[in-house]
Amino acid sequence: MSNDMIVALFAIAIGFVLAGLLSSLYQLVTAKPVRFDLPTGSIIIGILQTFLIMFAGPAVLMRNAIRGRLIEHRPVGWLFASTAIAGAWSLCSGVMLLPVFVVVVRAVA
Repeated sequence: MSNDMIVALFAIAIGFVLAGLLSSLYQLVTAKPVRFDLPTGSIIIGILQTFLIMFAGPAVLMRNAIRGRLIEHRPVGWLFASTAIAGAWSLCSGVMLLPVFVVVVRAVA
């Protein structure tokens, strides 16, 4: 396996972990799961919610896809497509956060 593939898989993992952490933290604080249609109250809250969805989106997408398969009996292809989209979204989030991760590791080491 090439170094580029390892970095890409690591970035996907970082994206999924961050999405799960943010989704769980939001649900812990508000007692409601994160949704794509969050109501906005002001400009600041709208910006914060945009960043929340930007990084927690893969977890929301996978939760909706799994629930759609189990409860609404959507086709398996729908689940596979949602998984691919969530993986690509996690890759993008992970690539954005990878430099932060590298800085933190270098600071600790």
